[in-house]
Amino acid sequence: MAAMSTAPTQNGTVSTQDGTPQIIRQPVQVAKRLEKFKTTIFTQMSMLAIKHGAINLGQGFPNFDGPDFVKEAAIQAIKDGKNQYARGYGVPDFNNALAARFKKDTGLVIDPEKEVTVTSGCTEAIAATMLGLINPGDEVILFAPFYDSYEATLSMAGAKIKCITLRPPDFAVPIDELKSAISKNTRAILINTPHNPTGKMFTREELNTIASLCIENDVLVFMDEVYDKLAFEMDHISMASLPGMYERTVTMNSLGKTFSLTGWKIGWAIAPPHLTWGVRQAHSFLTFATSTPMQWAATVALRAPDSYFEELKRDYMAKKAILVQGLKDVGFKVFPSSGTYFVVVDHTPFGLENDIAFCEYLIKEVGVVAIPTSVFYLNPEEGKNLVRFTFCKDEETLRSAVERMKEKLKKKVI
Repeated sequence: MAAMSTAPTQNGTVSTQDGTPQIIRQPVQVAKRLEKFKTTIFTQMSMLAIKHGAINLGQGFPNFDGPDFVKEAAIQAIKDGKNQYARGYGVPDFNNALAARFKKDTGLVIDPEKEVTVTSGCTEAIAATMLGLINPGDEVILFAPFYDSYEATLSMAGAKIKCITLRPPDFAVPIDELKSAISKNTRAILINTPHNPTGKMFTREELNTIASLCIENDVLVFMDEVYDKLAFEMDHISMASLPGMYERTVTMNSLGKTFSLTGWKIGWAIAPPHLTWGVRQAHSFLTFATSTPMQWAATVALRAPDSYFEELKRDYMAKKAILVQGLKDVGFKVFPSSGTYFVVVDHTPFGLENDIAFCEYLIKEVGVVAIPTSVFYLNPEEGKNLVRFTFCKDEETLRSAVERMKEKLKKKVI
């Protein structure tokens, strides 16, 4: 057996043949490429939230359900017997719907058979892209703060990570730093826009500059666009739509954020055939196929009228207004959020030493959950003053969380 790195001892209990319990002590085993990664911050904070009865404005999943017309389509698909393995890269109707939606959003005409791969959520699309297109030692550039899956997946791929930090208040791309980071070994740049956790949207000027650098240096772009329908203050721009970029871009997305169905885990990757080949190779050995009835329901979802997406945006803008104003009233410094359903704040007015200490205090003493952002940086010190709140909750929940903070946070900490 290959050597594994060890971690602290874990205890378990088994019963012997006579029924006597026997305690088993074994060191936890994990591959060296993953030993630095601990239980995700989302799991840790959710467990604390349950323990202390806190309102969870941390993890980004709605506390309200997705639309009935999509759920009914899933039920009908199950009743119609669409329950066996789907084709590995997607149900044909769903691939066609994805190609049609991509054309509507970007103006690009793609082949649903050769350029669309359906995955089990965007997280799997990310993994399939990294594992299918990145070789050990390849350099990949990330923008910090970043979704924690990126670093772990790149570590599994054996990549060398370079990180460019987006800094408050506007989290603009430091172009000179990016130029300096690109080398002959740079394989790809990973971009998430609208950006989790900051809510930043990459501007057309920033994307055009990045595109020019990628063309000049023969670099790929991996685009995570799961929040593309939650763009509030400017239009979302897909990198693949820029001149010369489709042939070097993998665009990743999912159903969950747009339709409040995060538990369905329906995602996809769109790329030209020469890149799709690698994505599909990895995908076929990760999950092989994605839930069949949910793909049929997702087909119905993607064909929703424009009015659905317009109403979605209006609803989230109203929720955002409640939370942002509430956080300002409490005393936070709130940074602008142009997209996603997250907002980042500076917690330092309340006197706690760092973001983790603040979030633990907020849960235990105030009864509200936020996420410390230091976990989204290669250098945690860069995020120690910031925490993330989500507004993908019903308005009553948002108002209740704000009231708790108004009542307890100022009195207890300042």
